Amino acid sequence: MKRSSVSYIILLFLLSCQPQSGKNEVSNDDSKKEHKPMLKPPTIFSDTLKIDSKAAVFYYPDSLQLEGIKARLDTPTFDAIMHEYFYQFRHVHNVLNEYGPSIDIVEARNVRYLLFIKADKSNEIIDLDTKYDPYGLLVFDPQKSPNQLELTNAASEIGFYFSKKDNDK
Repeated sequence: MKRSSVSYIILLFLLSCQPQSGKNEVSNDDSKKEHKPMLKPPTIFSDTLKIDSKAAVFYYPDSLQLEGIKARLDTPTFDAIMHEYFYQFRHVHNVLNEYGPSIDIVEARNVRYLLFIKADKSNEIIDLDTKYDPYGLLVFDPQKSPNQLELTNAASEIGFYFSKKDNDK
């Protein structure tokens, strides 16, 4: 492609992205509202859960966090989000059951901190109040640092994290 053709395409693209003014313009009150990301409220708990073996750690909001999240959303949205978390957690639990007893499944409820103790006796602490999602999954191998997995990709990411090849390094 010639340089002038590329410049023309870029110019055309930029012009097409400009807002159009005229009589077809629709007033949108939502554009004036400030959109803030949903953050979960802090937990009321200050307990620490210790993990020192190969594990998949599922964390959950406490009841007050859940009420705070529910207050920020309309009922259908809240219900849809909770439904999605339920099925994602169930699917990941089923995947982990295929690994057998080699990976502990830890349910972190009513705790704020996760203390991961590595094989070399060093440790890492994760404050769950800093996690955006109210529900989540962290995996841990004492030979590595803990890693948070996306629930939608957890089935494949679990295999990558716990692969023997990575452990041999």
